[in-house]
This record gives sequence, C-alpha cells and structure tokens, in this order.
Amino acid sequence: MFVELHLIQNFAPSNLNRDDTGAPKDCEFGGHRRARISSQCLKRAIRTSFAQERLLPREHLAERTKRVVDEIAQRLVVAGKSEGEARAVVEALLRGIGLSVESDGKTQYLLFLGRDELTRIAALCEEHWDVLSKATADVPETGGDEPPTRGRSTAREAKRRGKAEVPREVQAATLSALDGGKAADLALFGRMLADLPRLNVDAACQVAHALSTNRASMEFDFYTAVDDLRPEDTSGADMLGTVEFNSACFYRYTNVDLSQLMTNLGDDEELARRTLTAFLRAAISAVPTGKQNSMAAQNPPSFVFAVARERGLWSLANAFVNPVRSGGDGLVASSISVLAAYWAQLTAMYGQTGIVTTAAVSLEPTEIAPLRDAHVGTVEELINRIDAAAVFTVPSELQA
Repeated sequence: MFVELHLIQNFAPSNLNRDDTGAPKDCEFGGHRRARISSQCLKRAIRTSFAQERLLPREHLAERTKRVVDEIAQRLVVAGKSEGEARAVVEALLRGIGLSVESDGKTQYLLFLGRDELTRIAALCEEHWDVLSKATADVPETGGDEPPTRGRSTAREAKRRGKAEVPREVQAATLSALDGGKAADLALFGRMLADLPRLNVDAACQVAHALSTNRASMEFDFYTAVDDLRPEDTSGADMLGTVEFNSACFYRYTNVDLSQLMTNLGDDEELARRTLTAFLRAAISAVPTGKQNSMAAQNPPSFVFAVARERGLWSLANAFVNPVRSGGDGLVASSISVLAAYWAQLTAMYGQTGIVTTAAVSLEPTEIAPLRDAHVGTVEELINRIDAAAVFTVPSELQA
C-alpha cells in the first residue's frame, strides 16, 4: 500500500531554498519559469521536525554526520576509556569494514546512521578493545604529498590493510550491527554507502521538488545598515547589499511505500505506523529555514489532500503545466480548484481501482466538488482517516 500527500502552500516574500548565487531556486515547467524548493531541502525540514516537534523518540532517529569517530569516542570516554585510545580504536574499527577516516578524524563522506547503530558500534569497540588496540599500532597513513593518482592508490591500500588488521569475526559483527537500527528517518529516506553497498537502504519515501503553481518572478531587496556609534555629523550607510526573493504558491507532493517502510523497520508494524503518522504531521507542518529570520515566511499549507492506495502513484504536478492566474477567487483558491479538476480527470480516465480512501482539508471556503466525499474538518481527522486505512503488509494476491 502507498500513502500520497498533495499540498498547496502559499509563501509570503521569502528565500527558503537558495542556489549557489544566493537566489531562490527555480526551474522551467510548462514553458514558464517557476519557483522551486528542492526535494533535499524539504526532506531536511521534515527530518529536523521529527526531533524538534517530538514526533518520534530520539532513539528511533538517525544522525547524518562525518563525525562518527567523535560521537562514538565520547561514549567510550564516558565508559572510562581515554579519549586518544578511544578515537584510535573507533578509527581502526571503521577502517576494518572499509570506511575511510581522514587525518582530521572525519569520515570521507557523510554517514547516515541510526542512534541504535552508534550504540552498537560503541559496544563492539568495548567488547573487542584489545584486538582493536593492536590494530591501531600500524594505522596506515593517508594523504601526504603524493600526486593525485598515487594518493587514490594509497587510500585503497589503506582500506585493504585496515581490513586485514581487524579480524573477520569483528568485521562481520560490525556489519551485522549496521542494519538501520530501526531509525524512522533512515527507513523513510534511505541511505547509500558507496564503499559498503550491502548496507544500502532503499528509501520508503519519495519527495518531489515543490513547484510554484504560478509563474515566478524574482524581486530584489536593497538593504542598508547603519553604525549605531557613528559620529552625529556622519551620514550614509555603513553596509549595503541586495537579497533576492520571491513569493509563490507551491504544489508539493510526496508518497510513502508502506511495505518498504515495514521492511526497513524490521517488520515492526507498531513503529511503522508511528513513523507514518509522524511523517504526515511533519510533511504538513515543516517549513524550510532559509532566510526566515529576515522574512518570517511561516505560512502553513492552505490545502492538504491525502490518498491511501494499493497500487499506482499519481503526482498532480501536471495540473499546473499552464500557470495559474489569481483571477477572482485568488491564487490559492484557483490552484486548489485546478488540482481538484485534474484529479477528477485522472479518475475519470483511469478509474479509481486500488484507491482505498481519500481525505482533504482546506482553508479556502470554495466548494471543491470533485473532492466532496474526501472532505474532513481538520488535519488531525485527515491523519486519522489515513492511519485507519493504512495496511503495512502486502496482500497475498499482490505478492506474485
């Protein structure tokens, strides 16, 4: 079963997600420039919301970091080990399974690890302390002044030597410990480890780039700042600059594969259900943080439409191939009407086979005829309806 979420969200002047030049991200869609919020930005907002809003307990969340050595070493220090020895042991263990650790103690790339996985690694370091301590006696050097090609060869050799120094049974125990740790955000968004593909986790969730339903235009805010302690006879600004921003009505789409979510969480249905409801709440309420201190675009969605279905996935982005104009009802109401009409066209053409239930809630008073049966009064009612319909196992007739 799949759960889909469609949102219409209008933001006041803002720069929620900017590119390398500092401008709000945009793209061309339907032959017109549109404002855009990247998938990665939205996922980050959702992930941080899990902890900030206490939607899920900390032990069921993951950490994305290069500072794994620091985190685990601190746990070992609390257990009575010296910091220097602890860091060396952790580095030896990571190198033993093929993960590179740079000279500054950081891993070569960001690792997405559940907190339970971090706890297990710390426990393995304690359990095999003597063996790992011996492995640190001949830690291979990486880096130096070698040419780039030689450097890459040295790094590969370091991985091979690191594995050789750590007994196979310790390597196997470490790899077994890295099973996702029932971290809800890791189960939703997945992970990819280039050096350890066996530890990859297929994401249970897809998040589309948010696109504006209307044609986007960029604006510039020219700002100045004045020195509070300047002499009274001094005029002019002491700092000036420009910031790009826009204001747009966005269509957002995301979906969750409940069977994949169950698999990623070790077939723990209770946790999978808690993860789904937490995700729905976070996806609806989370707002990106870009330039919020100077623009405060804390605008919740005006329309939320959820679908629980046994098969098939429908993004409704093509409802907005032609940019929406504000018209008499306003941009938000017009966008909702266009989305509802496109939904009606899809169901008329393809039928509603596989659709288990729908739920829609709107701030706009406009009658939405195609979604009349889906109407609920509150976001909480919408979440409860979807939760009641959610099935986390694959029906036998679909398992072929």
